[in-house]
Amino acid sequence: MKLLTLNFLTCARRACKSSADAFPLHPRDVELEIVEAEPNPSFLSNILPRLEWPALVTLCAELGLPGLPGEAPEVAELTAGEDGKGGKLAEDLHRLLLETTVKEGALVCGSCGHEYRVKEGIANFLLPSHLV
Repeated sequence: MKLLTLNFLTCARRACKSSADAFPLHPRDVELEIVEAEPNPSFLSNILPRLEWPALVTLCAELGLPGLPGEAPEVAELTAGEDGKGGKLAEDLHRLLLETTVKEGALVCGSCGHEYRVKEGIANFLLPSHLV
């Protein structure tokens, strides 16, 4: 599961839908893996406005990954550079969002504490019937 996906996931429990603590899900005991991918500057510039930047910064801090700026960069910052592919920030975002994956571990809701297990890169979001 790519780290980009975590920027769009929230707890599946109905009781957590109205809680702000249900997003983002917090990684616990995760094993990360880097899966090389071709740089795609146009994808980065299109996804940037859709990202929940504070959630992404929190995720990086919890995983011990290199820090991101406190404020979301402008799209122009990602496409700046001599080759039009952006600079260090674009490379870091590409590495973080498109190449870093969660291989094993758990994603934990900050509201109810429910753990969603990740096994072989696939998160299990099926809830037992008593939690639905």
